Amino acid sequence: MKVRAAILRQSPVKPPFSVSRPLSIETVELAGPGPEELLVRIGAAGLCHSDLSVINGDRPRPTPMVLGHEAAGTVEAVGSGVHDIRPGDRVVTTFLPSCGHCLPCAEGRSALCIPGAEANGKGELLGGGSRLSCEEVPLYHHLGVSGFAEYAVVSRYSAVKVEAELPMAEMALFGCAVLTGVGAIVNTCRVQPGQSVAIVGLGGVGLAAVLGAVASGATRVVAIDLAQEKLDKAREIGATDTFLAGDPDIVEKVREATRGGVDHAVEMAGSARAFETAYKITRRGGTTASAGLAPPSAQFSIPAVGLVADERVVRGSYMGSCVPVRDIPRFIALYQAGKLPVNRLLSSTGPLEGINEAFDLLHEAKVIRHVITF
Repeated sequence: MKVRAAILRQSPVKPPFSVSRPLSIETVELAGPGPEELLVRIGAAGLCHSDLSVINGDRPRPTPMVLGHEAAGTVEAVGSGVHDIRPGDRVVTTFLPSCGHCLPCAEGRSALCIPGAEANGKGELLGGGSRLSCEEVPLYHHLGVSGFAEYAVVSRYSAVKVEAELPMAEMALFGCAVLTGVGAIVNTCRVQPGQSVAIVGLGGVGLAAVLGAVASGATRVVAIDLAQEKLDKAREIGATDTFLAGDPDIVEKVREATRGGVDHAVEMAGSARAFETAYKITRRGGTTASAGLAPPSAQFSIPAVGLVADERVVRGSYMGSCVPVRDIPRFIALYQAGKLPVNRLLSSTGPLEGINEAFDLLHEAKVIRHVITF
């Protein structure tokens, strides 16, 4: 079938994207779903820094590629071997398929699925190859989804069925921002009621982490960012303390305000400097986690003696250490119960044709989450 999609022909591309036009809206050919695959009519797809990092070259990916990985839609058709999802079901996509058979999957750590990561790196689906082409030239898939399109073919293991009746623009947020941000709090750090948490970097994922910390019962939720507008938003959704990341005395101020540092600090900025700040504001015996996906060349260093003498824990968090089929339904249940107001992360919506201008807004930190709607 022929569908409209946003294609990234080359990378890196510099802003302003309204001028450089990295994404072209073109008609592409989409093959039908193969075994254990779904054809999904996309209802909404969010713009994320993971998409932006492909455009600007921070996260190299093969091109030409149809971008987009945070999406929600309705199943139109299923391939052979799919018995638990039917046409008409509503699904949220996830940006890493889980094969269910490799060692990490067997351990319940589907965010580390080995075949899924290999397929994503190649720009292919879990079942191998591409279902997208333009003028007989194959197009690569972005993280197994390619959601900036009217329709997408995805692996059955890249989608989670959603029973709740939510607007598509809100559903899409659960596929990345909420999964990664809230998951980092409840799964990676396992925040307990009464503990203190700091979030460094307040994009969509970072602000979702603020929501997760509040929902987990943290009594001190410290928010840190370069932009005052982001700090104001963090206050609105439950942060108890806010600090400008550019303050040269930020470490001393946070440690003083929290009596020696926080129990958990999570870096969401994708920056080695941000991680170092997070590490320095973590108390003795505390946990510092990184979920920000810094560029591959980024490095950080920590004093080895302090790691031992202070019994510090340093952890990575990919996809919020989530099992999507378990976590997406429970996060949606929290939203419906009024305990996780994910809708407050949604800044704006717009058509596919405005996607380059929307990426300018994301690059300039003028939106938390802009969502393309179809």
